[in-house]
Amino acid sequence: KLWARGIAARSSHRTWLTNMPRRSAAALASAVEATEPSDPPASAEKKPKKIKALLEAKVDVEALKPKALKIVKQLNEHFPDPAIPLDHGSAFQLLVAVVLSAQSTDVKVNTVTPELFSKYPDSTAMAKAQVSDVERMIKVLGLAPTKAKNLVALSQMLEEKHGGQVPSTFQELEALPGVGHKTASVVMSQAFGHPAFPVDTHIHRLAQRWGLTDGGTVEQTEADLKALFPEETWRDAHLQIIYFGRQYCPAMGHDPTECPMCSWAAVPPYDKMGSSPARPGKKPPAEPRSKAGGSKSRGGAKAQQPSGDDEEQGSEAAAAEREGGAEAEGGGGAKRRRVTRGSRS
Repeated sequence: KLWARGIAARSSHRTWLTNMPRRSAAALASAVEATEPSDPPASAEKKPKKIKALLEAKVDVEALKPKALKIVKQLNEHFPDPAIPLDHGSAFQLLVAVVLSAQSTDVKVNTVTPELFSKYPDSTAMAKAQVSDVERMIKVLGLAPTKAKNLVALSQMLEEKHGGQVPSTFQELEALPGVGHKTASVVMSQAFGHPAFPVDTHIHRLAQRWGLTDGGTVEQTEADLKALFPEETWRDAHLQIIYFGRQYCPAMGHDPTECPMCSWAAVPPYDKMGSSPARPGKKPPAEPRSKAGGSKSRGGAKAQQPSGDDEEQGSEAAAAEREGGAEAEGGGGAKRRRVTRGSRS
């Protein structure tokens, strides 16, 4: 019986092969090519990144203009001549430093750039660099592997398309790997003197706290601030707000009554202790609830959480927590889980 079944199976297989539709060699080759991954065409690689369209201001410019001018006057009193916090010696080095500053503090960036710039002072040198070597030099910064790849790639693009020079237009800058609108705005403003108002999550938070914008994105905040601040103040105001936030207006545990700006400029609910604006794209927090006696409410606890400024320049502790959090979790996570199970049992 087993022998008969084997004969029947082989006969059935021959019949199936005979009845298969005949395919030409060319058709088979095209089918194989369709299943194999192919490299993107050169035209797709050279296509510039899509640049977001600038938004229009949504705030009442006429009503808020006097307040904005008063804020500018006070910022000039506190920081009359703001300097760029990132050490650099050229437009290329400024571009590199700003790319490195994402999710890292200026102080930490300034600790890695001396070695980096001594070996790779310009795009010609960095275009020939090994990504692993660049990553080794910047490994203390957040997202070091991605930043290293982007720095080498943007240097190669500068050599191929711009003769080793940093371009002076938003479209060309934002087409570079790892360069977004905020980074391009910083370079355009500080390196080329072009009127631009770079807005990161830090400035976005303070603008909300002072009632200068109610936009949910940094793009909307940029549009509102450009409409409220005189154009000749944009370059300094960008740095002044960052410095002011570091010294007087932190994200956590901020007391508006003690702040020289928030004591008169903060709007509800940010005029109360512990209330901080949300991240871009998130809903603003509700009025903090207060309960007599007892423990703190959930709403109050959430209001005191950090604003999540990815590019917050003024908080060393926050940056250290972001960069060291994964390591701490990986090292002690298993032990904490075992203790928790033991306590439950």
